[in-house]
Amino acid sequence: MTLAGPVTYQCSAEDGAARRGRLVTPHGAVETPAFMPVATRASVKGLDSHDLRDVGTRMVLANTYHLMLRPGAGRISALGGLHTFMGWDGPILTDSGGYQAFSLKASITEDGCGFKSVYDGSHHFLTPERAVSVQEELGPDIAMVLDVCIGLPAPREAVVEAMERTLRWAERSVRARSREDQALFGIVQGGADPDLRYDSARRTAELDVDGFGIGGLSVGEDLGRRNESVEAAVAGLPAGAPRYFMGLGDTEGLLEAVARGVDLFDCVWPTRLARHGKVISSEGDYNIRLARFAGDDAPLDPDCPCPTCRTYSRAYLRHLATTRELSLPRLLSLHNLVATHRLLQEAREAIAAGSFAEFHRQVVARRRPAPEDDPC
Repeated sequence: MTLAGPVTYQCSAEDGAARRGRLVTPHGAVETPAFMPVATRASVKGLDSHDLRDVGTRMVLANTYHLMLRPGAGRISALGGLHTFMGWDGPILTDSGGYQAFSLKASITEDGCGFKSVYDGSHHFLTPERAVSVQEELGPDIAMVLDVCIGLPAPREAVVEAMERTLRWAERSVRARSREDQALFGIVQGGADPDLRYDSARRTAELDVDGFGIGGLSVGEDLGRRNESVEAAVAGLPAGAPRYFMGLGDTEGLLEAVARGVDLFDCVWPTRLARHGKVISSEGDYNIRLARFAGDDAPLDPDCPCPTCRTYSRAYLRHLATTRELSLPRLLSLHNLVATHRLLQEAREAIAAGSFAEFHRQVVARRRPAPEDDPC
């Protein structure tokens, strides 16, 4: 099955529940499973659009909440839309602001979310209709419905309330959409309860949406419950639609979700780690600030083809860390994004070869626990 509309998805190979596919958008195609770096304010911190292309990025995520506040969706629209504004000609997905409502403890009613601006303290109210309108002004390839996210664990009654409200808001979002060249994704909620996840997925699939986000996970639940919830959500979604796990970016988490049939991911994880001196490595993540690297002339990861690994030693990068050079976060961000994109490229190849389970096992087996910190 292939969805008709501004965004289409075609599965090209399956290995168990894991699948390889191709997501086609108005600004290009993306081979899946794929990872989207987070360009919160129309920028991935420390990197430009050329950097993103060079490390293998095909699609990015930008944040509706922040861009509607600064510089404003109307201004971005007047300047040619988000693609032109940020100098990125590839696909863009914007989140709706639901996670910010959760993280910033917005007041939530049936009408929408009330919150203060993190920039100037001014009051704003975001409704499902307004979230769609703002995203239509921004002009991404894919917009998300406004959802209600809650922390886990949570009482079942609270999870049901958030799920039901998300479904009602999704119906309002569908009625509010007006751009035929922009896809709209629904969002599956239901906490860490597999029955609720399946119910939310099944009912969201009945709406006139072009794909599906799996939201409200990686917010406190354990890995086992998360995996059960993803499996239940996928079981309730149509096979011909793209599935997007919102806010997941660590190596083990990505592979667990791919194994369960998820296609798209986003997270600040790779670049946030980089800003704290942390390196994603095929042998286990570590902090470059550790004293043991002061005389280490090896690259960050011997198997990595990124420009940082091709050029600099661990000793030099540790030196940048201890002297607080501004170049370090950029160099580590380049490496961590290459590592993340490469992981999913290899996953795609393994799925096509029918060897994903063995690939998954080998990746996890290679990654040893991070060493304890030693004095810097």
